[in-house]
Amino acid sequence: MTVRFELAGHIATVTLNRPERRNALTMQSYAELSESFHKATADPEVRCVIVTGADPAFCSGDDMKEIMIGPHAAARRAAIATPTHPANRTAMAILNCDKPVIAAVNGAAIGWGMELALFADIRIASEHAKFGELFVKRGLVPDVGGFTRLPAIVGPAMAAELLFTGDVIDATEAQRIGLVRNVAPHDQLMEEARALAQRIVVNPPLAVGHIKKGLRLTVGALGTTEAMGAWASETIFRLMETEDHQEGVRSFFEKRAPVFRGR
Repeated sequence: MTVRFELAGHIATVTLNRPERRNALTMQSYAELSESFHKATADPEVRCVIVTGADPAFCSGDDMKEIMIGPHAAARRAAIATPTHPANRTAMAILNCDKPVIAAVNGAAIGWGMELALFADIRIASEHAKFGELFVKRGLVPDVGGFTRLPAIVGPAMAAELLFTGDVIDATEAQRIGLVRNVAPHDQLMEEARALAQRIVVNPPLAVGHIKKGLRLTVGALGTTEAMGAWASETIFRLMETEDHQEGVRSFFEKRAPVFRGR
């Protein structure tokens, strides 16, 4: 297995596990990443996902030896000749995961490794982290994360600079431009990620799932601000009928911690 999936206390941890190759992605890695996020989406016990890499890297992008010149290269060249291409299935599995995703970026996040970090809802970086959209250096363009998530996170001008230059930035610069929430000492990174995840999983999972859906929607996708407001109102009234909402109200009046069950 090149990707580990572990579940503890409603928190799933997905770990890229090819440290000897700096967690470079193979076709197997892509498939196992997809499987892990589909599993997290389907399992009601999962309320938050942390994605990280086995030290020393987060993800160094594609394994060039396998994907560009290895046994899969011929199939890749044949695929190029087809007239249409679907979206990257692994990217969609992560982006469509209805549980909050935290990227604990423990080292280099380069190429598709930076895309993986961008697909998360929140990024926390180790002091060792580095980020780079190096696609332009290979005569390519980024995946969906570089075109949609990056401008939304750091702004269009900074995104354009990172994409046009292929510059690699360190954790301090990533925090300055808003790419990461905070920078943690390397040996405290997972502790901080789990503490944040724990603050999320104590909340009602139905509400959290709908908040994530709302964050994915945009006024452009729905048509107008009024349409977004209508979606929010409809969702609020639907959630008011849930057991979790009733528990939230009861616990407030009874002055106790709520226990949410996702119903």
